[in-house]
Amino acid sequence: MAVVAMDTEKPGFVSWGAAFAGALIATALSFILLTFGSAVGLSLVSPWTSTASSAKWAGALAVFWIIAQQIGSFLAGGYIAGRLRSRWAEAKPDEIEFRDGVHGAMVWAIGILLGATLAASVTGSILSTATRAVGHVAGAAASQVDPLSYQVDVLLRRTGQTPSAQAGASSDANAIKTEVLQIFANAAARGELSAADKAYLSQVVSERTGLPPQEAEARVTQVYNEAARVTKEAADKARKTAVAAGFVTAASLLLSLAAAWWGAQTGGHHRDTSRPARFF
Repeated sequence: MAVVAMDTEKPGFVSWGAAFAGALIATALSFILLTFGSAVGLSLVSPWTSTASSAKWAGALAVFWIIAQQIGSFLAGGYIAGRLRSRWAEAKPDEIEFRDGVHGAMVWAIGILLGATLAASVTGSILSTATRAVGHVAGAAASQVDPLSYQVDVLLRRTGQTPSAQAGASSDANAIKTEVLQIFANAAARGELSAADKAYLSQVVSERTGLPPQEAEARVTQVYNEAARVTKEAADKARKTAVAAGFVTAASLLLSLAAAWWGAQTGGHHRDTSRPARFF
């Protein structure tokens, strides 16, 4: 008696080829659309006509485009993965729909990893350069100078009674300004201006401006309080920007996941019903 072993191979539930194909297409589309959006953004924003309102509109359009291009790219990638995946004749319709959706999620996960790799490469540096250029142009009207540097200029501003000889005998202005900036930065880190630094700044201001010691000390106190306020406002603005960027990134990732899931299910349904794919 001969014993014959018969192995019936069943197709796996995961079609890696379809998932990788969809992820590659989604990543390529995302890169193309993001590059196109950067070019359009640079063409719409001009430093000659930049205002606060136009900067806000440019930022809103940039956020919208980042979310829209990511959703559209993963929607297309998920659809392609659903169309390329093998059929399961024995599975029920609900199970087939779920498996197609899982393949869309795989497209999303692989695409995110590929996008992170591209962001760390030369391509990412090109996009970041374009993004920084848009940000610099859009924010040109908001701030033309460093606010803390401006406060130091106010601190060392000479009065009309300052003798010209004393002004000519003063130390190098840039060196003094750099030193004062360092003192202000150290005070901002500590949360207060020490008595020794305050006395030294009062002496510098008195020598530079010709003010009496008491008025020089009052100016130091006034300018430092204003500089501390400006620095805290800038830090709070940066914090709010980081929080908003985090929410936008999380929202775009979740929406793109839903788009890839739905696109894969739609592609699988079109595959099972033999519906022709027409993209144009």
